[in-house]
Amino acid sequence: MKYWALCVSLCLVSALTAKGQNKLYSTSNSSAITYYQKANGSLDRRNLPEAITYLQSAIAADDNFTEAHAQLGDLFKLQQQYKQAIEQFRKVIQLNPEFSRAVYLKLGESEVSLADYSQAQQHLEKYLTYPNSTPENQHYARKLISDCVFSIDALKHPVPFKPVNLGPEINTANDEYLPVSTADENTLIFTRKVNNNEDFFKSQKQDKHWTNATYLSKQINTIEYNEGAQSISQDGQYLFFTGCNRPDGLGRCDIYVTQKKGDDWNKPFNLSAPINSPAWESQPSISADGRTLYFVSNRKGGYGGYDIYKCRLTNTGWTQPENLGPNINTPLDEQSPFIHPDDSTMYFCSNGWPGMGNKDLFVSRLGKDGKWQKPQNLGYPINSSGDENGMSITANGTYAFFASNTLSGYGGFDIYTFELPEAARPHLVTYVKGTVAIGLNKQPIDAAVEIVDLEKNQTVYQNYTSAAHGEFLATLPVGKNYGLTITKNGYLFYSENFSLKDHQSGKPYQIDIALDPIEIGKKAILKNIFFDTNKYTLKPESESALEKLMDFMKLNPAVRIEIAGYTDNVGNDQVNLILSGNRAKAVYQYLITHGVAADRLVYKGYGKLQPIAPNTTEENRSQNRRTEFKIIAK
Repeated sequence: MKYWALCVSLCLVSALTAKGQNKLYSTSNSSAITYYQKANGSLDRRNLPEAITYLQSAIAADDNFTEAHAQLGDLFKLQQQYKQAIEQFRKVIQLNPEFSRAVYLKLGESEVSLADYSQAQQHLEKYLTYPNSTPENQHYARKLISDCVFSIDALKHPVPFKPVNLGPEINTANDEYLPVSTADENTLIFTRKVNNNEDFFKSQKQDKHWTNATYLSKQINTIEYNEGAQSISQDGQYLFFTGCNRPDGLGRCDIYVTQKKGDDWNKPFNLSAPINSPAWESQPSISADGRTLYFVSNRKGGYGGYDIYKCRLTNTGWTQPENLGPNINTPLDEQSPFIHPDDSTMYFCSNGWPGMGNKDLFVSRLGKDGKWQKPQNLGYPINSSGDENGMSITANGTYAFFASNTLSGYGGFDIYTFELPEAARPHLVTYVKGTVAIGLNKQPIDAAVEIVDLEKNQTVYQNYTSAAHGEFLATLPVGKNYGLTITKNGYLFYSENFSLKDHQSGKPYQIDIALDPIEIGKKAILKNIFFDTNKYTLKPESESALEKLMDFMKLNPAVRIEIAGYTDNVGNDQVNLILSGNRAKAVYQYLITHGVAADRLVYKGYGKLQPIAPNTTEENRSQNRRTEFKIIAK
């Protein structure tokens, strides 16, 4: 891409030179003309440093040589030496204000890059007064003017920004960038570039300090190819990343995924079509539930060069990529998406929306209509006239990680963190962290974990615990009630419900679970079966738990169970006995209605008998009001 841009720029310079040779130069100084022509020869050989030297000699021979100043400005701009480019372009205008309308566009663009917004706006507005410029250049000039207007105001209203370098444990004299962390903020994975090779490194947080970064894995990192632009699942079990020029690639860069295996990682595999294509796919960001993948592509049919897309994971695989639309994507470039665990706040960089110049960081929020709203610039000094990209946000929404080479660091790009301004923060989330083990011996086990939003009866997390440690971690929005189910073939399933309505977002919800094997007499509480007070009609939020019970019966066709209902000791004993029996019967009838054979089921109400907690507090009494099932045959 850079080589292509270089070739185009050199062709433009050569075209300007050829045009100059077809008319009288602005100088008659033979030495100046000779140096100028030698510069043309250097450009033909792609020798920019030599061309710059000859042009400087031409100007030394005649400081009024307009063409030499214009061409030297082009070369400085091409090398991003904007201060020198501005000096040359301003000299051109001083010598001949009508020399070329293009000078005003180039000068304005260079001034934006150095944050000289007032001067840039004047020169860009001057450019638009000329007739017959291309629609593309007119659009670009107007875009730069919008940058100027935005930036002049943003400089007057700075946002809080106190970046902190993560220190020598993370940063080195090499480039470190694209940091992402797990939901518990205990693991940080980032890209380090050494001798033009990009690899992943990781660091663990211990006692609030990062450990010395280590090589992530030989299964993922390679000597032959670059690995970068990664996204870690919130539980740290899956890593999505970009791999370029690999033998199994569909295009120049594709998206890959790998799963953690003990303390190492499995061999990554290409996600293939429809996510990857012969175009360029990169910079993945996976949602908290692991079922929506955001990424960047320059495939046909977009709004500009690089657009942000998304795919959903279904039972039949990934859906066709969906462009996020004109509220996100522009005719220029949008890149580095980061979807926060709240699944409704996305951060990305763009040079298409009004900003401080070049790429700025933006935040967009999902509207009630399910569409992304127009983004908000994160403001100055988070954004500057340089490039800002590759930002990620902690699960609690308070802090951001990013990389910069403009701050005082250890060399090249370093990784920093800063407290995110209130207005730019996502919705509050917390994480549920747990372990699953077998019975009393506490042996870790790999089991299926599902968490359901009880109000919507919608699965918000679905995964397996790690076989090595039996751990799982899920990020969830606060302010809701959830149902948790743990299943494993050969074992009774476990169900639990918990509320995050009054939960503090910074404090995780911890739960440790022991599964019992399927044996006659073993019981399991169906904690996600709900009834209204003194009633026995099943509430809609019971549906997911009932489906799990039906799945259990299908997986274990020889099993017969007793469904038992219980109450607390409040009220009339006979009324409680009848109520508990009717509640057990409601579950029994639901199962039969949905295909479970009646001869595999019995039901009984026990009223206040067999309490599992003393009926001394409301919390204890709520535990006694329960529905259970017991294995009576297998």
